Amino acid sequence: MKVLKWLDEHLEETMLVILLVVITIVSFLQVVIRKIPWIPALTWAEEFCRFCWIWSVFLSLPFTIRKGSMLRVTALLDIMPKILRQILNLIVDVVNTGCMGLLAFYSVTVVNDIRLSNEASPAMLWPMWIVYSMMLIGLTLGTFRGAQQFVLHILHFGDDKTKTTAEQAMEDAKEEMEMAKGGNN
Repeated sequence: MKVLKWLDEHLEETMLVILLVVITIVSFLQVVIRKIPWIPALTWAEEFCRFCWIWSVFLSLPFTIRKGSMLRVTALLDIMPKILRQILNLIVDVVNTGCMGLLAFYSVTVVNDIRLSNEASPAMLWPMWIVYSMMLIGLTLGTFRGAQQFVLHILHFGDDKTKTTAEQAMEDAKEEMEMAKGGNN
């Protein structure tokens, strides 16, 4: 059960951190190796880093849904009564989950078509369907996270826990200040 809880809370962010570390290391190695004349250049490094960046984009979708930090304009939402805000959150969850699900559904076709084409990446010669599979994984996780948010919003419907963006920002700032004070002592 602890493993499932950890995966629920940290799966995407762990994968994103790993990708960022890998991108940093490979990019650094590429720069260093360019300056050493007797070591052959890493011809695959740029392509590999580009794939990692693409993968991180698709993994950031479920991460932002899980953390509730998707890009949106909240000025109108913040002035609405809490009940209306909660209803709107449910509508956004349904639309978001539906869009992610639809994109995930069609990405299966895209990945399969690329697999059948036997296309390979130019520098590393990886099958391109492997590269495009992260699109399917990210969108599927996004669908799951959207449904998860919908269920959480249903379970907490009517609770006074729903805050405006400004209230949440103030609360986050207070927590950060308390953590900073605790770290300095």
